[in-house]
Amino acid sequence: MNSGAPPRLAVTEIYASIQGESTHAGRPCVFVRLAGCPLRCTWCDTEYSFAAGERLTIDEICSNVAMLGVSLVEVTGGEPLAQKPCAELLKTLCDQGFEVLLETSGAYPFAQLDPRVTVIADLKCPDSGESQRNLLSDLANLRANDELKIVVASRADFDWALQMLRGELANVRATVLWGAVWQNVTLADLAAWLLAERAPGRMQVQLHKVIWPDIERGV
Repeated sequence: MNSGAPPRLAVTEIYASIQGESTHAGRPCVFVRLAGCPLRCTWCDTEYSFAAGERLTIDEICSNVAMLGVSLVEVTGGEPLAQKPCAELLKTLCDQGFEVLLETSGAYPFAQLDPRVTVIADLKCPDSGESQRNLLSDLANLRANDELKIVVASRADFDWALQMLRGELANVRATVLWGAVWQNVTLADLAAWLLAERAPGRMQVQLHKVIWPDIERGV
């Protein structure tokens, strides 16, 4: 293998859509979905990204992004940080003038990434089956422009997450985003819990699933 060869990342898909989640919901966005994920959340809705994907250089990825003509880019997965060249990809996208979001499971360190990247990190709840993977020290140090996403599959998940936000994550500066596992928790129930408990943060709905309910990929 040529040690001087440019790094390649396994890519599942690159496409333009409407951002469905986060405080950027509703904005046109290019999604770079990297392949592979070592986590196996019980409610995962992107299992197709576990496959090997197409191996592309960073220049090839950036070229594909640029052709779509949208200034907001989200690198997601899978778990994008499981691929070491992801950090270089994020930096290169920033250098090229894109506004860059990273969606990550919260199971991989992200504190040393380019500071221009907005990190959207999960707090994995117990019903996900992956709560032991949370890097609480990194999550606690999310910045004010970052976002902490909490997806609940039950009232027990909600109570656990609320305890975390009032305990180990009490001083988190990131915007807290609450979401419900599709068809597990109703939006009305989640809204009622948030109101009753005066929970910090805001509720979000997966907008892409409302717009394109029968389409799994490319949205």
